[in-house]
Amino acid sequence: MSYLIVHPENQEKLRAVKVVLKALKVDFEEPKTVYNPEFAAKIAEGEEDIKSGRTVKVTLDDIWK
Repeated sequence: MSYLIVHPENQEKLRAVKVVLKALKVDFEEPKTVYNPEFAAKIAEGEEDIKSGRTVKVTLDDIWK
């Protein structure tokens, strides 16, 4: 079995892909996520910043100044 990862640009294209898959009787599943895609992108960006060393360290004493 092979897998495809499809990145439709909008909801209309997503619906079209689903219609085609159903017409061809191809099983598919949609991942269920509780996160907003924009939020998930910001988290991924933050993780990339950490890996690249673009961070600032703040001590507990500095937080309350």
